[in-house]
Amino acid sequence: MKAATLYNHLEKDFILEGMSDDWTPYIAGTEKYLTENFKERSMGLVCDFAEEVHSVYSAVFPSNKVMREILDTGAIDSMLFVHHPAAWDITREIALYPMDTALLDQFRERRISIYNLHVPLDNCGEYGTSKTLADALDIEIEKPFAAYFGALCGVIGRTKLKTVEELNNVFSKAVGHPTELYLYGEQEIKGGRVAVAAGGGNDRGVVAEMIQNDVHVLITGVSVKNYISQSTHAYEQEQGVNVLGGTHYSTEKFACIKMCDYFNRLGLSAVFIEDEPDLGDM
Repeated sequence: MKAATLYNHLEKDFILEGMSDDWTPYIAGTEKYLTENFKERSMGLVCDFAEEVHSVYSAVFPSNKVMREILDTGAIDSMLFVHHPAAWDITREIALYPMDTALLDQFRERRISIYNLHVPLDNCGEYGTSKTLADALDIEIEKPFAAYFGALCGVIGRTKLKTVEELNNVFSKAVGHPTELYLYGEQEIKGGRVAVAAGGGNDRGVVAEMIQNDVHVLITGVSVKNYISQSTHAYEQEQGVNVLGGTHYSTEKFACIKMCDYFNRLGLSAVFIEDEPDLGDM
């Protein structure tokens, strides 16, 4: 497929009027590799390295591990689709950091483009991060919520499970590693109603909207109690909101896995590249 044709499909199907984003703080040193369009609006085609795309690789972050694994396959004339155009390490002063330039040089030589949908993939829809996480947890979605850069990034739904301990066990099995439960409220899930906000959804505004909807269980990614989140945790404890955290990577990987179906429907082979969850996120 012509690369331009693929980019047009993605633009039309995912990037909606009113959406915005800003990755300027996390791309320093990589500017010469980036498209002018991406530098202006922080979404869509990040690196325009290919004229033809024969296969697609999907990943949550363009980590060194992910980029090297793609190069090790011998890939050429391909595209890396990512949810974020920067890598992640919560132990760093700024958790998001730029892609490795030596690896970007190799991507350019191999004609492997990079395409990013952050806000558009967080938006509630068939491939959305919170929607696909809810699906993995067998949560029946009632409605989207949590406005975010022109998108609705969370979902409210119902689980058949009765307690947050049961839910946390199912959560751990779904993501493939232990998850964290901050038990600030009742064990029983009132009416079976829960909120799902994958990735960085542990936000005071998100929690306030949950409470307005009489929901007191939040399933999210980054739940660690630190200097950034301590006021949100204090608010959740005050309001009796239970928080379940499963890492940034693990809660958003389901969307990137699901995107392989999208590329398959366009007639392209697509594979999800596994990465390592940062357990410090919880």
